[in-house]
Amino acid sequence: MQTASTNICGRICFSQELSEFKCGTMIGCHLCNKFILDISLLLNIPRSAVSGIVTKRKQLGTTATQPLSGRPRKMTERGQCMLKHTVCRSHQLSAESIANDLQTLLGLQISTTVCRELHGMGFHGRAAASKPYITKCNAKRWMQWYKTLHHWTLQQWLPDCIVPSVKF
Repeated sequence: MQTASTNICGRICFSQELSEFKCGTMIGCHLCNKFILDISLLLNIPRSAVSGIVTKRKQLGTTATQPLSGRPRKMTERGQCMLKHTVCRSHQLSAESIANDLQTLLGLQISTTVCRELHGMGFHGRAAASKPYITKCNAKRWMQWYKTLHHWTLQQWLPDCIVPSVKF
């Protein structure tokens, strides 16, 4: 059961489910012959939410959230754990290759689920920054620069700064 709360504009918006404690408090108040409006005002919960919980308790005998309609999840907790382990072990695998690995391990066809699960875990695909290789020409130039200037002192490197004379 969803609860309703008032947002900045004064409109009612639905948020997370009611806690078991609040549901129990509502049922307790109802069993003590309190009216739904009184329970609503007392607990600062919308009247429709209180009415829904009381009705659910009368019809089903419980206030627990019932399973919702929709397709069940294909990826189990074990599969999510294996997916996270696979991604942490090798960062540069594509979603397709990860899906193939998991398909062989779990025996499920989960091609599109992998991206959704990875996003849910906080992993997002990014293109690696291109880093140019050091060419032979650049390596020679760097070595030549090093050989000519490696013996310089700190005063030679920073002529305008006052550098204390410290011997290394």
